[in-house]
Amino acid sequence: MAQTPDDAWRLQVTPYVWMAGSAGDIRPTAQAPTLHSSKSFSEVLGHLDGAFFVHGTARKQRWVALWDMTYASLSDKASLQPGLTIQGKLRQTSVSALAGYQVLANHPTHSLDVLGGVRWWHMRASVSVPQLQRQIGNSASWVDPVLALRLRSQLAPRWSSLVYADVGGFGVGARSTWQLVATLNYQLQERLHLSVGYRHQAVDYRNNGMLLDVQQGGPLLGATWQF
Repeated sequence: MAQTPDDAWRLQVTPYVWMAGSAGDIRPTAQAPTLHSSKSFSEVLGHLDGAFFVHGTARKQRWVALWDMTYASLSDKASLQPGLTIQGKLRQTSVSALAGYQVLANHPTHSLDVLGGVRWWHMRASVSVPQLQRQIGNSASWVDPVLALRLRSQLAPRWSSLVYADVGGFGVGARSTWQLVATLNYQLQERLHLSVGYRHQAVDYRNNGMLLDVQQGGPLLGATWQF
């Protein structure tokens, strides 16, 4: 027997481009100098070694699950003092997995999901001073608990918006992490939506002298396929 729409899982996959600037402090070990950096997206693009972003959701009746994966590798440099240059590299991977329930379902134009889950991070940071022929690197992996809200609104027959916010860490892995995403979406075809919006993500991780206090934010463009 064929499943009815209410009984079937509805799946979405969204690859996207995140044009994020970056700002923060990076120190791989207590003995290494701290690299302070603040770059716009155009400046980040000149230091970008590689990046990959994809998001997915699954929904059945009022139950919902989502996952998100980000990967970026960045290089940067700054002046330590006259005659000395500090070079830094940060490789960041994060995977989020959350599940929740639609607490607002009967409104004609809005729905609200409450979710909880985890975000796994892997960071590899290194700094070097070429003039002194000195390089120090370190890596860390940890898992943060995450709580989230997601509000979806139908603005017109083909137009919708989505606002997503989460907060996590709570000292379990990172001291803190938070994220805000807002998108405007257009239904191009029955199973294809295009999105434009903004995303900001922050993480503050400190352990055994390692410091990763980084914020990234900027516009995004995505395409969503429904199954």
